Amino acid sequence: MSAWPSTSPADGALDGRPLQDRVVLVAGAGGGLGSAAAVAAAEAGATVVLLGRKPRRLDRVYAQVQAVGPEPLLYPLDLEGAGPDDYAELAQAVAQELGRLDGLLVCAAHFPGLTPFELADPASFARAVHVTLTAPAWLAQACLPLLRQREDAALVFTVDAPERVGQAYWGGYGAAQHGLRGLIGSLHDELARSPVRVSGLYPGPLRTALRARAYSIDQDPSARGPEAAAAAAVTLLSAAGQAWRGQVLDAGNPPSTSEDVRKAE
Repeated sequence: MSAWPSTSPADGALDGRPLQDRVVLVAGAGGGLGSAAAVAAAEAGATVVLLGRKPRRLDRVYAQVQAVGPEPLLYPLDLEGAGPDDYAELAQAVAQELGRLDGLLVCAAHFPGLTPFELADPASFARAVHVTLTAPAWLAQACLPLLRQREDAALVFTVDAPERVGQAYWGGYGAAQHGLRGLIGSLHDELARSPVRVSGLYPGPLRTALRARAYSIDQDPSARGPEAAAAAAVTLLSAAGQAWRGQVLDAGNPPSTSEDVRKAE
């Protein structure tokens, strides 16, 4: 039995493709989780916009996505250097090319490695906070007008475990992760009565390049491939994600063990 809620025919998934006719923007699409989620979203019927900073890596993801679903769109953009005007331009491009946006999945983050705070490079600390928290907030802000135009739209932020990244040496990345959960709660309160639902995705320990900066493979036997969390991303982006409004879905556990950020009134 699947660990995730199934989407009923009333939700528009008559052919078993819960994201059929939806447009989904994946930020951080070149990374481990972002690329796996993009492929899963395309398999579920979505037209995917691939946002990332490395064009060569995006090209590889493009080929994988194109092989299983609708033709995706590429949008190379470095979140570290991008400003609010760049995100407004991105939203305008999506509107012009596709006419709508039904979901935004943010998988982008920057983690330079475990470092004592007093020895950390100030620029690296600021980069981790910006790419992990500020840039996703700016991107969400730019996309909200498009998302509001849909009857059912999803804004999903990927988050880490607070009890882990709140420990020693996690620096700017750890601070940004706590801020990201605060942003989810705040946006949920603001948008609780709108067509846009806000939720978080905790993928659990994954074998990705980001996690490898903190753990070696032999220290991390519980880590899974990023594909293990892709089904949860599809759930949150689909109509079934209504059940997770204002919550964080833990992809490593059944739905009954999810963590509430703040439930809808």
